[in-house]
Amino acid sequence: MTVDELTAIDVRRAREAIEYYYEQGWTDGLPVVPPIEEFVAEFLSTTRRSPDEVLLEAPHLNRVCTLRQAAINAVMAGCRPEYFPVVVAALDALRELGGNAALMQSTTGQALALVVNGPVRGELGINCAGNIFGPGHRPNATIGRTLRLVLLNVMEVRPHDLDQSTHGTPLKYGCCFGENEEESPWEPLHVEAGFPADASTVTAQMVRSDLHVEHRSTQEPEHILHSLADSLSYSGGIYEAPPYNTSNGAVVVICPEHAGIIASKGWTKEQVRQFLYEHYGRTVGELRRFGKVIGLETEPDDRFVHSAKGPEALTIVVAGASNAGVSTVMMSFANRHATVRIEGR
Repeated sequence: MTVDELTAIDVRRAREAIEYYYEQGWTDGLPVVPPIEEFVAEFLSTTRRSPDEVLLEAPHLNRVCTLRQAAINAVMAGCRPEYFPVVVAALDALRELGGNAALMQSTTGQALALVVNGPVRGELGINCAGNIFGPGHRPNATIGRTLRLVLLNVMEVRPHDLDQSTHGTPLKYGCCFGENEEESPWEPLHVEAGFPADASTVTAQMVRSDLHVEHRSTQEPEHILHSLADSLSYSGGIYEAPPYNTSNGAVVVICPEHAGIIASKGWTKEQVRQFLYEHYGRTVGELRRFGKVIGLETEPDDRFVHSAKGPEALTIVVAGASNAGVSTVMMSFANRHATVRIEGR
């Protein structure tokens, strides 16, 4: 059917349905696609799994999400049916995060970052290079949005109720992007996790917000890495109650230019991760200046307090366009990520 074949009555009915979903509180504040049974069936046909299979559980909320419920919300989010296996893998990854998922209710406004790897990126047109956190790419926007709609509509984690976020973050609408494997000097995230290079996967990790890190005036890896580590360690991200945020984690999205400079001097991804870990944190003297020294009052000013338990808490991804020296860091109280293979890929 073309636009010309749609009558004014059709358009009015569609608008009425969309308004009905608003009235029921079934949206994230943006219009949704009414999930008629025909649409839902199309999505369910893309997987061999049972519609009644439980994909996600929240025992502390006494709620579960089935495959069928996920399909309903994927339709509402504006996904195409072929995106649905990615959604399912993302929910599987969120389930693997276990207790970290409870941070969705945090006062700091935790969101879920999804990183897609493998051939599925090209097959579905997932954006990996340029404006990866911005609008304009349907797969990125709707896959990420589906997870948020599941949390709102199935788990009932809603603002002013179970979601206690003080300010929140735009990332809560959805954060999904592909790794720019083609321009990365290192092995991609899914290969690092033990999957074949030709497999397609989704990696999930909790994040609080995103912070751009600009550095265009150096060819020294240490300069770039110090800037990244300092941005990770910003004072506002330091939780002042003991044991501080020594169990923090982060997704570090390095742009192709920065990755190229760093790798050209012989740095491996593991060395990058180790360097960032060693400089991710603050000294007691700095914590004292911030008024966040609770429990460490008698420690010497030069003692360094790590913000993570180890290098493994840092997920490193190469993504974005090759047009400027701008990387991004996304911090979190959660220090784990989970990578899941997409069904049939």
